[in-house]
Amino acid sequence: MRTISSVLGSLARVVSTSLMLLFAVTTLHAQDVKEGEKIFKSKCTSCHAIDRKVVGPALKGIPETKDEAWLIKWIKNSQALIASGDADAVKIFEENNKLVMTSFTDLSDDQIKSVLAYITDASKEKPKEAAAGGAAAKDDNASMFMILGLIAVVVLAVVVIVVLNRVIRTLENVIAKNQEAIAAQQEPEDSQRFVKFAKAFVKNKKLVGFTVLMLVALLAVGGWKTMWNVGVHQGYQPVQPIKFSHQIHAGVNKIECQYCHGGAFKSKNASIPSANVCMNCHNTITASEHYDGEISPEIAKIYRALDWNPDTRTYGNNPKPIQWVRIHNLPDFAYFNHSQHVVVAGVECQTCHGPIQNMEEVYQYSPLTMKWCVDCHKKTDIKSDNKYYEDLIKAHERIKKGEKMTAAMIGGLECGKCHY
Repeated sequence: MRTISSVLGSLARVVSTSLMLLFAVTTLHAQDVKEGEKIFKSKCTSCHAIDRKVVGPALKGIPETKDEAWLIKWIKNSQALIASGDADAVKIFEENNKLVMTSFTDLSDDQIKSVLAYITDASKEKPKEAAAGGAAAKDDNASMFMILGLIAVVVLAVVVIVVLNRVIRTLENVIAKNQEAIAAQQEPEDSQRFVKFAKAFVKNKKLVGFTVLMLVALLAVGGWKTMWNVGVHQGYQPVQPIKFSHQIHAGVNKIECQYCHGGAFKSKNASIPSANVCMNCHNTITASEHYDGEISPEIAKIYRALDWNPDTRTYGNNPKPIQWVRIHNLPDFAYFNHSQHVVVAGVECQTCHGPIQNMEEVYQYSPLTMKWCVDCHKKTDIKSDNKYYEDLIKAHERIKKGEKMTAAMIGGLECGKCHY
């Protein structure tokens, strides 16, 4: 039914489109003739007439006997056509006493075609009547016949379209009424198919076993991945009590990491700098130029922690510690010594902590897992040209010579050996 409806609709559109095209072609032809008449009367009547010779020859029948492209060239510039040696142009020029025809280079090709259409229309023979009134009456009858014929075609097309539309609506109503019945028939079929599929699935023991095995495997993989990442805090980025920017200090101002974290040179921990280290610079640097003459809110937090009065430049008696949030936290059973890596091995801070000089807020860059540490130890070359390895070599040499060696002589008295 939908197919019939579509065909009928398409037929209606075709009929209406054809009528519109017929009307458009008729209108365009009439407009061309009218425009050509206007141009002919303004530019050509001083030298030419349709049925008689004036200065130039009569134009009746010329558009039918001459090529249109040739006529366009002749009207635009007859002298250029004669000068090119065109035989027809030379013949016409000599037959008309070599009178030079005005060139109409200002006319477009379409305008010249309109003039030719007017000449063709005006050249049609009109029946001779005893009186002018008789010719006018016959022309009026012919025009009336065409108008009545066109009206009849339009009326017929409208009737066909109306009938087709009513047929389409009727078919659509029939389909709409049957949709509920069709849906009611399909629903039981779908439910029955599901029941049949479920029964067949349960009866197939191999398929059930394979499905259960896949579910167990997926749960095992997910559980293993979850447990493997327990205690791994890569990407951890807590909010600190003071918005200290490593990008400004280590990046823009090029301050060495060890200026604040001096413990990285001489102890296990890199250490958190005290607020007094901050005051080495910020007792004078207040960043007030960025806050309309006021002290930066973050620098003011340092002043409050130290109970520092920037007006009197004195310390009070009520300092409070800054409660920094720890980011990098190794398990208690893992021993890591900053000085051994930074001083002895010459490891850059960025190797573990990432591009710290570009971080506005610090986050844990590396996973800090045992696998990550082991992989680093496997690919890192030893730099033996330092005091640590020199002392070990001396200790080995003394042992070879049979000299007495104690634990204290190889760093056994360092606090970090026991207390960390």
